[in-house]
Amino acid sequence: MQIRVGYELLYDFEQPTPVLLVLNVHYSRASDIVRPDLIVVTPSVPIGSYRDVFGNWCSRILAPAGRTRIFGDGIVNDSGMQEPTVPNAMQHMVHLLPEETLPFLLGSRYCDTERLLEIAWKRFATAPLGWGRVQAICDYVHNHIQFGYEHARSTRTASEAHAERKGVCRDYAHLAITLCRCMNIPARYCTGYLGDIGVPPPYGPMDFSAWFEAYLGGQWYAFDARNNTPRIGRILIARGRDAADVAITTTFGPNKLAGFKVWTDQVG
Repeated sequence: MQIRVGYELLYDFEQPTPVLLVLNVHYSRASDIVRPDLIVVTPSVPIGSYRDVFGNWCSRILAPAGRTRIFGDGIVNDSGMQEPTVPNAMQHMVHLLPEETLPFLLGSRYCDTERLLEIAWKRFATAPLGWGRVQAICDYVHNHIQFGYEHARSTRTASEAHAERKGVCRDYAHLAITLCRCMNIPARYCTGYLGDIGVPPPYGPMDFSAWFEAYLGGQWYAFDARNNTPRIGRILIARGRDAADVAITTTFGPNKLAGFKVWTDQVG
């Protein structure tokens, strides 16, 4: 199957403003790209590109004063299959983990492990090692947090989400990641597209989505504490320690977000 993905972001800037963008489909899906999701900026400005420390493809612009439109629209091939469930995927002992996974055991900006360590061990010490433990964490987070766009707050940490029991998809991901790290399971934050393919209506408003990956059995597997069920058509944009590493846009000056649209639709 093919999936059309894209976005339109409208910003009003008071003055020329540097902007960092993390908006392109992840390089791991490069062979699936049918029509590239090239970034188009109006009015036209030079676009610089670079890879960050996590390998994500990033762009940078100097937006002029006034209204700036940032647009992308691509088509990606997808298997159309649900994500795998691997109950026998094992948990690695920390001293046997590959070095590249170790940063994803540590606390980070939104994943304040030191505040949730005791809670994690009380709740999950007896859960099955490996896949079963990560799934137990997802079940807990899924039931613990109430979802609502009105609950969005850019400063909320995992421990605050646990205490407040409300949030959006990034809060589900941050809390699940933090509990995994507390239990010595490497976990990393993911952002990208996730439409409603294979899901019965009613459908919510389209948005970028957040989930996480846990390192089990020698590889990374996707988990989604908000939806808590295997999905079809998840398309990655970027990975990092938490949302601070993979913000869709980072602006360096006063501005107003005047418009925001995201689409993830099955073609045909």
